[in-house]
Amino acid sequence: LTRPIGTGILFAAAMRAKASASAIEAALAEMRRSNRAAAEILSAHGATAMTDATGYGLAGHLGEMLNASQVSAELALDRIPVWPEAVALVRAGVASTLLPANLSLRTLIAGAPTPVDLALLFDPQTAGGLLAGIPAARAEACVAALGAAGYRGARIGTVQPTSAAGGARISITGALGP
Repeated sequence: LTRPIGTGILFAAAMRAKASASAIEAALAEMRRSNRAAAEILSAHGATAMTDATGYGLAGHLGEMLNASQVSAELALDRIPVWPEAVALVRAGVASTLLPANLSLRTLIAGAPTPVDLALLFDPQTAGGLLAGIPAARAEACVAALGAAGYRGARIGTVQPTSAAGGARISITGALGP
């Protein structure tokens, strides 16, 4: 993943005068940056699948990739970058108006994620980062290359074979944010 998640929450908070100017400025600066160089880095490191994590949130777009490939994934929530303030804003009840529709995809996730985790995983992103499947042997070098190019790249999970058709494709470990 090449950018933090939580822009839907930040901008919903901004419309209610609940987000700090510095959080909004940081998000806007990142959103203005093209994903082109990140896409080139991901491709150079053997990306086997790639999408932008936007309107359906990280989990929604990951679910589309997994369904298309008939595989599953385990997400390490503590490795997913989240915009500062987003977790606190979710805990304070701030969410995008699109979140309820995105939560209809909640069945993609196995187990019982917390409401905060669900809100962040399905938060609709504006100008979100890229999500890519990179061969495990090249993932750390890819994250390093993204960092060297100024992106906030993170290895957020692993892809595994699945025996289930449809249904939950994402298992989670850890928790999002501080």
